[in-house]
Amino acid sequence: MLSSRVRLVATTARLVRSLIYSSSRSFMDLKALLSSLNDFASLSFAESWDNVGLLVEPSPPHTVNTLFLTNDLTEEVMKEALQKKADLILSYHPPVFRPMKRITWKTWKERLVIRALENRVGIYSPHTAYDAAPQGVNSWLAKGLGVCTSIPIHPSKAPDYPTEGTHRVEFSVTHTQDLDKVISALKEIAGVSVTSFSARTDDEEQTRLSLNCTQQALMQVVAFLSQNRQFYQRTEILSLEKPLLLHTGMGRLCTLDESVSLATMIERIKSHLKLSHVRLALGIGKTLESPVKVVALCAGSGSSVLQGTDADLYLTGEMSHHDVLDAASQGISVILCEHSNTERGFLSDLRDMLGAHLENKINIILSETDRDPLHVI
Repeated sequence: MLSSRVRLVATTARLVRSLIYSSSRSFMDLKALLSSLNDFASLSFAESWDNVGLLVEPSPPHTVNTLFLTNDLTEEVMKEALQKKADLILSYHPPVFRPMKRITWKTWKERLVIRALENRVGIYSPHTAYDAAPQGVNSWLAKGLGVCTSIPIHPSKAPDYPTEGTHRVEFSVTHTQDLDKVISALKEIAGVSVTSFSARTDDEEQTRLSLNCTQQALMQVVAFLSQNRQFYQRTEILSLEKPLLLHTGMGRLCTLDESVSLATMIERIKSHLKLSHVRLALGIGKTLESPVKVVALCAGSGSSVLQGTDADLYLTGEMSHHDVLDAASQGISVILCEHSNTERGFLSDLRDMLGAHLENKINIILSETDRDPLHVI
């Protein structure tokens, strides 16, 4: 009898602790959570062709207590997310990519949307925004190589750089010309901002005009200047580019502190990705004992990112047959691990990083059923 009471007290104590722990978690409004996720890794880093952000939104207001992480949102994973009472699913790959003309029970992706809406579950996808982020998927993949320095293969451009317009037009106006009239005419063109400063050329006092123009305004500015031969002959047109971000962008070019054999590198990659097998194409003239110093990598499908990059080894999930042949012909070995095997392991790191970023305000869980569809048998 006493033993039963002890067990009852112990069970009650565990239940109370569980309730206290659960109550210590607070809900986050969906909009506030999305803002925090964008602060963690801006969606502006995503490729232009990608479909990122909030893909399915329950009717507002919607609060989130449980954030469910998965690499791929399949029907099996959706079932798991619903069983675990997820309020928002963060699916690395966007389950809604191509436009849908109807939402019926016919296809599995349409069924995902229906189940999400019926159960008031949001779906969010960061995809290539997480590929490019400094603390993202490709940086995680590089951790498996050993001690190295890495830079993006294709750096991202600063999204919030204050420069307006796509072009800068500069020309000089002499003091004998009607400066005020010129500036007034240019300011009437939409998409043009004008600044001026004093200049001296060939012992002649001049005013230098600098115009930032949108693509559409540029042609109107050129048309205006072409009406005055003196302006037109002194005109310079510069194409404006936003500055590159040193640690943000697609792919990574990694230089090891110390060279290792290809065989050693293979074992490191298999250990990091928890794989028993990878696919290897030896570069022409290379063996398993050939040294590896520089590795170019890209999580997922890396052909377009890695192409033309000088390295000893390419590491990615998948590449086309002919791209593998091209790399091997240049003496570059290629390791393929299957698409999502180069991405999924990042989710464990992501759970911890998001937990800290969100100050542990919500429950963050990983899918247990998410897996690569391809298996070696």
